[in-house]
Amino acid sequence: MSEGLHVRAVVRQRDVDLELDVAAGETVAVLGPNGAGKSTLLAVLAGLLRPDEGTVTLGGRALDGVPPHARGVALLAQDPLLFPHLTALENVAFAPRAHGVRRQPAREAARRHLAAVGVAELARRKPAQLSGGQAQRVAIARALAAEPELLLLDEPMAALDVAVTPALRHTLRTVLEDRTAIIVTHDVLDALLLADRVVVIEQGRIVEDGPTQSVLSTPRSAFAARLAGLDLVPGTWDGEVLVAEGGIHVAGLAEEELDPGERVAALFRPSAVSIFAEPPGGSPRNHFDVVVTDLEPLGDRVRVRARQESPAGVPLAADVTPAAVAELGLTAGLGVTFAVKATEVSVYRISGTIKRPTPRKPTALDR
Repeated sequence: MSEGLHVRAVVRQRDVDLELDVAAGETVAVLGPNGAGKSTLLAVLAGLLRPDEGTVTLGGRALDGVPPHARGVALLAQDPLLFPHLTALENVAFAPRAHGVRRQPAREAARRHLAAVGVAELARRKPAQLSGGQAQRVAIARALAAEPELLLLDEPMAALDVAVTPALRHTLRTVLEDRTAIIVTHDVLDALLLADRVVVIEQGRIVEDGPTQSVLSTPRSAFAARLAGLDLVPGTWDGEVLVAEGGIHVAGLAEEELDPGERVAALFRPSAVSIFAEPPGGSPRNHFDVVVTDLEPLGDRVRVRARQESPAGVPLAADVTPAAVAELGLTAGLGVTFAVKATEVSVYRISGTIKRPTPRKPTALDR
């Protein structure tokens, strides 16, 4: 692509093989479990890691072999990493000063960027005098003051108190507008409120890529489904039902015309799942023999997390009342049956959208 970002990166030691395009002015959220390769992607883009194969092009300019400070890329991490001996103003002014801007114009630019993130009044404070949220705002201002062509954000709110994250998220929503940016996050709200597009990485491969609303409302990967609070069972369409690994059949409502043999996914909400000590009779239901792995309080409900007793071992969740938990004696390690009506299950095509990664063992270099 002539504008925006193109990256193709193979890092064999980490078993990472990724290819991604980001349009100019587009914000892409990168999601995935720990060790998936998200931080490896950012390190390659920032010039901190040289891939074994591949290339990085930004705005039509090849960055292969270009040192970090000359790439036009700014990386904002969880830790603000402010210089402790400099004031907030001097920290922000450091970015343009490092690019040859004279002291006074650099300070004027720093004041503008501090004002843009809502902390102009903190210009004279040093990092030790700032709260976590304030320090991260100053770090954002410093990243913006470098006037980067590409802004990388590595879980910028992960280390902050939950009370300050909404305000910082609002700040990011403002500053990211019309900027080319990639944000690595585990928070679904970050993706929904900040990103135009979502990319899901699992085991060093991109397994899902699409508009934010589409990925989070009809996910094609297990990780995106869990993030969106949905249950997902992948399999093959036989013309009438989904056939999952282990021969498990899942009946549901096909949301589109499907051909036998296509890769599909069955999606349903945990609130639609009932739990039984034994497989129930009565109305047609999908039954899953599972082992309870965890119980998580959710207001007036309890989310029961479990894993299928099948070769696939698909994780599932059910939302039930505390009374049901007590009545069934639900504890980790207990075998039960999850049941969901076919009318509560939606079946979507995943062929051509999801790439099933080859399983690998995490390395010590993984995040």
